[in-house]
Amino acid sequence: MSEPLPERIGKYPVIRALGRGATSRVFLANDPFNSQQVAIKLVQRDPQAGEELRRQVQSAFLNEAALAGKLQHPHIAAIHDAVNDGDQSYIVMEYVGGGTLERHCGFDALLPVDRVVELMFMACLALDYAARQGVIHCDIKPANLLLTAEEKLKISDFGTAQYAEAAHTYLTGVGSPLYMSPEQVQDKRLNHQTDIYSLGVVMYQLLAGKAPFQGSSHESLMYQIVTLDPPPPSQHRPELPPALERVVMRALAKDREARYAEWREFAADLEQLFGNLNLPDQDRSEAERFSLLRPLPLFRGFGDIEIWETLRIGRWLRLRAGATVIREGEPCEGFYIIAAGEALVSRDGQALDKLGPGHFFGDVLYFEASRAPRGTTVTATAQVELLEIRGAALRGASAACQVQFNQALLRMLVRRVERQPARASGP
Repeated sequence: MSEPLPERIGKYPVIRALGRGATSRVFLANDPFNSQQVAIKLVQRDPQAGEELRRQVQSAFLNEAALAGKLQHPHIAAIHDAVNDGDQSYIVMEYVGGGTLERHCGFDALLPVDRVVELMFMACLALDYAARQGVIHCDIKPANLLLTAEEKLKISDFGTAQYAEAAHTYLTGVGSPLYMSPEQVQDKRLNHQTDIYSLGVVMYQLLAGKAPFQGSSHESLMYQIVTLDPPPPSQHRPELPPALERVVMRALAKDREARYAEWREFAADLEQLFGNLNLPDQDRSEAERFSLLRPLPLFRGFGDIEIWETLRIGRWLRLRAGATVIREGEPCEGFYIIAAGEALVSRDGQALDKLGPGHFFGDVLYFEASRAPRGTTVTATAQVELLEIRGAALRGASAACQVQFNQALLRMLVRRVERQPARASGP
């Protein structure tokens, strides 16, 4: 049973609920004095809560209350007011109605690469401003990065922030584990570089469709953050430009000496990328590419999420008639799926097979990391559109995606052997 909607909070008539967290509920309300809609975070007081939890809730409230009216930046959600009247404690904030970046962290809803760069540039500007006001956010994550109706970024939720002029005790050892910096995990003294690391994690996730670390437990995740280097995001999405990958990996450096020292450096590198991104061929939209793959027999049994993931980990190619896709003697590093067009398989100049939409060719034993030489040549006989999937990328894909590929490739190989027992169309 859902909790009843309050008619008003203080002087603000409530319109509807927006969401809830562990210690608060958020409502959309009218501000009748300024003729605007606002978001109100109402602190939930649990009489059964222990002393430590009550202290954390109170400290988070005081953090945001201390910043009311102080952070005025186009990419920071404004805190208008904070009220603690004994019966209720609540924060009145700017209402940002475009949702959060959480919905763009999965393979099925990733943003275009240049859009990610633009949003991260906005975040750098906002967090640089906050740092110059003595504020370290300490909980940068997709859920705290909001989009306006005009698709501009707004940073919200400064409940765990460190603020140089606040006259209260800061929270320590709190934050969202997936986005914590190594120094947060180790309870070391923090500076603005902890937010740089956390934004690097967000950027990685927005580009690659998964977080840099995937611990099976809280302890495992903490260990990885402190001791392991994440795989490059191109392992999950090979089309990513190398220059962009270098920016992400520098933001994620464990050693603060190797990480960006200042927000201005981070922002400058992102700004440089705006005009220099070597983006993949966009003649077809991602939705069109998805529509080409969805009906292919290879993807029978795949869910939409796994097909989107396949698009992300692969590299889309469009080749003209006569172009060589693979050549005899080259090392095997992955396989290809024909989405549209035709190709000819040959060996020593002799034609062996014709391939069309839905066929695959190349090294399918991705789990062996094979680099054996290819045994055939494949040439486009008409304009052909292909999805290239490297073995390393598929080995780094989700377990669900790998299971579907194991089953699908086995079905296709059995069918090929039954149809042409004496001929081969792969290497």
